[in-house]
Amino acid sequence: MVKLASIKLILRLALTNQWKLAQLDVNKAFLNGLLNETIYMSQPPDFQSSNSFMVCKLNRVLYGLKQAPRQWFERFQSTLIQFGFVASKCDPSLFIYKIASHNVYLLVYVGDVIIIGSSGQLIQHLTSQLNSKFSLKQLGLLDYFLGIEVKTLHDKSLLLTLSKYIRDLLQKTNMAEAQHISLSMASSCKLTKIGSDFFSDPTMYRSVVCALQYLTITRPEICFAVNKVCQFMTYPLETHWIAVKRILRYLKGTILHGLHLKPSILGSSIHY
Repeated sequence: MVKLASIKLILRLALTNQWKLAQLDVNKAFLNGLLNETIYMSQPPDFQSSNSFMVCKLNRVLYGLKQAPRQWFERFQSTLIQFGFVASKCDPSLFIYKIASHNVYLLVYVGDVIIIGSSGQLIQHLTSQLNSKFSLKQLGLLDYFLGIEVKTLHDKSLLLTLSKYIRDLLQKTNMAEAQHISLSMASSCKLTKIGSDFFSDPTMYRSVVCALQYLTITRPEICFAVNKVCQFMTYPLETHWIAVKRILRYLKGTILHGLHLKPSILGSSIHY
């Protein structure tokens, strides 16, 4: 799975060079994986043989197999390398294609693909090659990736938001109607391992805090507050949960805020 830092880097590169951000989706990605091991499964319902002791031998990967993600990525990676791509040493999910004076960069996250480059014709050629090996859906310009909403502003800059993700999180925690506040953490807040009752639902606490960690991708201003509540995942107290709810109330009032990306003024080179 591609690193989020790589996504931001490629987006900034596209902005700086005024390249189009194209998005592809591989239909039923995991089903394209090939098995190296011999695996059998019990007969599925409604497809049972008269001999109930017989089992099915898998020739292809199925969703749910622990081998599925690895086998799919290995096949996709080998196909890209056959086409002339080179995998980045810093991020194995970032692939680079160079020919003459043109560069193409491809990011893959499971079955979601972002592709940019200096030549639209070359991108279309490589996309057609990929489509001959896998069933692709061309989604046009990038607008939604990994739950991140990508909006192109009037000055051609990009705004990355997780508005829908925040709304879903507020619904999950019954905070959708909560009153919003202007700060994610009070300056007087001192969280410790002792001092209040144990929080009744530690699983909920861990789930929400992990969701807040993902939100820091586009909301770096909550990093300090999220880091504080992350320190009490093992044994959360009521005071810790109150701090989490404060972060949620802050997000309620800033739901449309996000990460604003502008073209770089330091040049357009990339070394991976």
